[in-house]
Amino acid sequence: MQYAASPYFYSRRSTRELLAGDPAAGGVAMGAHHPVVVQSMLTCDTMDTAESVRQTLELVGVGCQIVRITAPTVRDAANLKAIADQLRVEDCRVPLVADIHFKPEAAMEAAKWVEVVRINPGNYADSKKFAIKEYSDEQYAAELARIEEKFTPLVRLCKELGRVIRIGTNHGSLSDRIMNRFGDSPLGMVESALEFARIARKNGFHAFKFSMKSSNPKVMIECYRLLTARLAQEGPDWNYPIHLGVTEAGDGEDGRIKSAIGIGSLLCDGLGDTIRVSLTEDSPREIEVCRDLLAQIPVLTQPLTGADTAGWDGAELPYDPFAFERRRSLEADLGGGLLCGGENPVRVLVGRAAWEVLVPKISPRADVRPEGIWENLGVIEVDPRSPFSVPDPHRLVTLKDGLGIPALGGFRLLAARLRAMGCANPILLKDLLDPAAPPLESKIALLRAAVVLGALLADGIGDAILVRGESNPGAALRLAFNLLQAAGCRSFKTDYVACPSCGRTLFPLQSVTARIKERTEHLKGVKIAIMGCIVNGPGEMADADFGYVGGAPGKINLYVGKTPIKFNIPEADAVDRLVDLIKEHGKWLEPQEPAGVTV
Repeated sequence: MQYAASPYFYSRRSTRELLAGDPAAGGVAMGAHHPVVVQSMLTCDTMDTAESVRQTLELVGVGCQIVRITAPTVRDAANLKAIADQLRVEDCRVPLVADIHFKPEAAMEAAKWVEVVRINPGNYADSKKFAIKEYSDEQYAAELARIEEKFTPLVRLCKELGRVIRIGTNHGSLSDRIMNRFGDSPLGMVESALEFARIARKNGFHAFKFSMKSSNPKVMIECYRLLTARLAQEGPDWNYPIHLGVTEAGDGEDGRIKSAIGIGSLLCDGLGDTIRVSLTEDSPREIEVCRDLLAQIPVLTQPLTGADTAGWDGAELPYDPFAFERRRSLEADLGGGLLCGGENPVRVLVGRAAWEVLVPKISPRADVRPEGIWENLGVIEVDPRSPFSVPDPHRLVTLKDGLGIPALGGFRLLAARLRAMGCANPILLKDLLDPAAPPLESKIALLRAAVVLGALLADGIGDAILVRGESNPGAALRLAFNLLQAAGCRSFKTDYVACPSCGRTLFPLQSVTARIKERTEHLKGVKIAIMGCIVNGPGEMADADFGYVGGAPGKINLYVGKTPIKFNIPEADAVDRLVDLIKEHGKWLEPQEPAGVTV
């Protein structure tokens, strides 16, 4: 199966055009030749019409092109009319998306008033009780018939009214039926979405797009690749647009890195027609990141012509795009008994000048510390487009600077060439191949490093990384370690899965997330999920160790994995009870004085 035209250089996936409203009257066209569309979501109660309008206008003011609003009940869905009417009074015709979970009748009501209806196949008409059951083929077919009966009325209504449907599956919120046949897997997510797509097509309805979201960037990348490959197998008329997003990415640097790894990697492969960066922050800040991220893609995928492309497509793919496996490599000695490659963690290298600045300021017990000076290691620098040799199989190999080729495609080609040569040298990844360029703004350096290095690490390529786009040595070192954690390569601090706020949220997400981080951010290797409601609760917490989930207004439920342990805890006490739960399970350590870099 093929998920992109080429893994080595950019070619955008061809899709059909999709219209959300009338573009001549403020609507949006996506897919086909249109630029990638950016969107976000309201954080207020949908029944608060005035605040919904205010937040929508604020988002549109910063460049948001599609606005999503939760509609958990029929009553909320009906109020979308009041919101849309008031926006029209304000001369705002931005397309609105109703976010539907659990209630088909809410979707039917919402479709009357908004341009797009998002449904989640895992809970639209299917059950999610974490029940283990074997389905016979007859039982499975009967369930599909029941789903078709529930979903067809919405399809027909959207066809009649000219609406768009987003078929959005989420990792961890698959139905019991799908889970029991395919597991909580990318294949399960794709098959779940395709079931709904077939129902739409059976009714002659093609105005839909797909999304495959996960809080784990590697899983998210695998899902979208598998989806596009499966769509290509189904036939040329299955060329539906795709919405990209890493769900529950969190906030700050971590949220931006996770989003850039997942979304940026796929955009560089030519996939994606609309995107959302999901941050536990005020929604307008998501749009800034979306636009900054999109601006990097042309830079990171500069076109190649003529001799530059000769032989690239003849190289065998050096990774499995549909299942993560780290590239096998031999070990290299970094000095001081520290090794990279093989089974060792991905290492963080710095330049000699940065080493001299950093090392005197780092505590001996710091987790965040440079692990080698790359200029001292005899790294073999090559141009993968030309024949080269590697005299020592235990030396790091990397790309030469100044080649004028995209780093992402270049490192993939390097891995392919080494494989074809039967060489297992460890690979040093660089975020930039032109270090003489003017210094980057920190937020741009973060995005570029996350897209290039994160995408390669998600491919299983890379044994050491070198961040050069961030000019501040301390910031570059922190960025490197945060990137490795976001890519699932190393764990040096607490990992958080935090959903963005919306109208379903039952507690103030931003302030509570900050309080939980203040108490727990020293717990290396522990993953904590912070979820505003049950929709993004136990299922979507995936592999989190502990969960803090809104159960009712002012009440919190605490989870261990996907299992609820404590219920209806008053919000004022819930963070303390979370700490108690972590202690009960032997995961607690008392915080110590910070031991990191001060620059």
